Amino acid sequence: MHPAIAKMLEKYDLSTADKTYEALREILQEMILLGLSRAGFFDHALFYGGTALRILHGLDRFSEDLDFSLLAPDENFDLSVYEDAVIESLHSFGFEVTIQIKNVKGNIRSAFLKGNTSQHLLNIAAPEDIVKTFGQGRLVKIKLEVDTQPPLDFESEKKTLLVPSPFTVHTMTLSSLFAGKMHAILCRNWSSRPKGRDWYDLVWYISQGVELDLKHLNARLKQNCTWLEDQGIALKKEIDRTYVLELLTKRIEDLNISMAKRDVEVFIADKSVLDIWSQAFFLEIIERIQCR
Repeated sequence: MHPAIAKMLEKYDLSTADKTYEALREILQEMILLGLSRAGFFDHALFYGGTALRILHGLDRFSEDLDFSLLAPDENFDLSVYEDAVIESLHSFGFEVTIQIKNVKGNIRSAFLKGNTSQHLLNIAAPEDIVKTFGQGRLVKIKLEVDTQPPLDFESEKKTLLVPSPFTVHTMTLSSLFAGKMHAILCRNWSSRPKGRDWYDLVWYISQGVELDLKHLNARLKQNCTWLEDQGIALKKEIDRTYVLELLTKRIEDLNISMAKRDVEVFIADKSVLDIWSQAFFLEIIERIQCR
């Protein structure tokens, strides 16, 4: 096993198949970030979303995808330029993967990384009984998405990670990350399947006292908001805390708590933290949101 992998594994509980798989995926995510950093990707893009919150700020839940936003709109952005750098980064630590670039019409460029789960688990010295539960055909999959027409007015910063090897990523500040999460909460069209991970992250932001970046949230809402459009709600020219809480209250009142719990519980170790979830709980804690 590569010494860097051994160091990374120290923080993980590998006692179950699910926990071991999540550890593997997160290690691969960090190696992808390393490859992107070495290739100069972060001169043009920011790392944001739930995985950024997990890796850069210690959010206590696992996350699936790697989300990025360009620093400025570029309809000609080509994600395939960075494919070799990512593959080489993973190969240098003993992981063989394939990457499929998806050239989607619209604002999002996507890539799908796949690798043999059983072989990769052996690379991190997972217990033999756990490796056997996955079988030879199962793949570990990680999706990368880049927004090529991003809403602007965000604040950014650089963060240094020390494993698997020291490197720097460009990311949004916590306040701007909070704005991105608030946009997701307000604007996703859930139907009957709310994304509980959004609500879990909301609790985290509030518990950490992170101020909501209203300027960036306003830019995001102006660009698009499916829920507002579906409800026939006109967006105010300039938003403030009172307006955001009014919209958030409407979303909470329609939230299916049971479905939200079901979505997030597979990503967290202590499911009992969800026992307190209710409409009343969320309506109370959002009063603690502060803005900037």
